[in-house]
Amino acid sequence: MDFTPDDTQGEITSLAARVLGKADEPADQWRALADAGLLALPLPADLGGDGLGVDHVAPVLTEVGRAAAAVPAYAVLALGILPIEALGTPAQRAEFLPPAAAGETILTAALHEPSAPLTSIPGTSGAAADGAWAVTGVKTHVPYAAEATRILTPIALPGGTGVALVDPRADGVEVLPAYNATGAPEYTVRFDGVRVSEADFLRDRTAGHALQTLHRYALAGALALGDGLLAGALALTAQHVGERTQFGRPLATFQAVAQQIADVYVASRTVHLAAVSAVWRLASGLDADTELDIAAYWLTEEAPSALAICHHLHGGVGVDRTYPLHRYSSAVKDLGRAVGGAAHRLGRLGERVAG
Repeated sequence: MDFTPDDTQGEITSLAARVLGKADEPADQWRALADAGLLALPLPADLGGDGLGVDHVAPVLTEVGRAAAAVPAYAVLALGILPIEALGTPAQRAEFLPPAAAGETILTAALHEPSAPLTSIPGTSGAAADGAWAVTGVKTHVPYAAEATRILTPIALPGGTGVALVDPRADGVEVLPAYNATGAPEYTVRFDGVRVSEADFLRDRTAGHALQTLHRYALAGALALGDGLLAGALALTAQHVGERTQFGRPLATFQAVAQQIADVYVASRTVHLAAVSAVWRLASGLDADTELDIAAYWLTEEAPSALAICHHLHGGVGVDRTYPLHRYSSAVKDLGRAVGGAAHRLGRLGERVAG
């Protein structure tokens, strides 16, 4: 399906919901998203895409979250396709974007270092070596690193910071499995003198602009995904308390239950409005950093407690692995860590106030 800027996000939302709902297995859901053209939305027309921005990509991630689909949409779209489309060279865009949009390859990014989430001053550094750079350092919590074609890797260089497209199979790269809540592929990546050429860097490699752009898309994508996760958990819980009876009455008719589900609704709407506002500002070319930080804080602060309420309202059903609620709560935990956690997000906001 071809989309234009005049298409509403609602049309993209409806299509994403339909294709995700027709498949049960993650591999089938991923193939359905690609076949529907939803992974190609940000690509330019000459590469088989629709030339749309992050505001049209966000609804896809929201629906992935709403379905709690175990697909690499966040890594491929927010950490790979969007930043490469924005700052990649023509050769990089032509090589890496079409296969990723077709669902054939995976792209990801290494945003975190030990004790330094979304660091703006990477400890991973590059030293000049025979016309290239020898990269050394450690990245943590890298989704789909072993499965990826390239890892967008922030590197400290003389005079600034660049983001390079690093092959996880290159000499000197060690990819170590790590644990998370969902069980989705995640790794620690060690670089020991990995050779990176000038052609591997995104544009604006020494100005820090590439890293800032990568962080903005990472936050925007996480907000859209988290918005969907919280909305999906709310819908699941509302259905449960509306159908489950106690003493001959639906659980939803008890005042305490109604108050608690209302708290989840307020949290969901707050995250939704904050996410939509931040994504709109980013897509419109406005300064979105403050809004992204605010929305990321609300997500990391409110979503885990809201999911805890959902589990409580489900009772024993909520901890049954054959019931889908655990997929939402696990994904929210991993997503909160992906944006640095509530304390980190609050610290970023404090820095803005102090600055």
